Amino acid sequence: MSVPPSRDSTPPRLPVGQLLARLLAEFRRELMAEAESHGYADIRLAHLQITGNLGTKGIRLTALAARAQLSLAATSELVNELQGLGYLERRPDPSDARAKLIFPSPRGLQLLREASAKVRELEQLWGSYAGRDRFEAALQTLQDVLDATGKPGGQA
Repeated sequence: MSVPPSRDSTPPRLPVGQLLARLLAEFRRELMAEAESHGYADIRLAHLQITGNLGTKGIRLTALAARAQLSLAATSELVNELQGLGYLERRPDPSDARAKLIFPSPRGLQLLREASAKVRELEQLWGSYAGRDRFEAALQTLQDVLDATGKPGGQA
């Protein structure tokens, strides 16, 4: 379904869904290009859903699936792939010996550091397009809207 641009805004803009989808696509393109240029050519676009929600302190598969907004099966498959590529490792959960926690490996930590640097770079660049204060206000507004929905994953 195609929705016309908002006529109420000056200048006219795309509907919110298109803005979010197109910016997310550009964000992912930039991250994938950065990954490839740093020797991570084995990373696939789908892996970003895991690496972007992983953290560094260890997380259970079920919590990662919820945070990444993926099914448990899809999360498990992506984690297995990333583990096989040497980016993740599973360790026993000290609070429950039956469970495992997922951690970035040393190679995974390096990937996360480089990805975080790229995210900061993109935020600075995109902030320069609209003005730093306006960009920060837009990000905070998006966070406020997400928090207000009460959906899991409001904070990563």
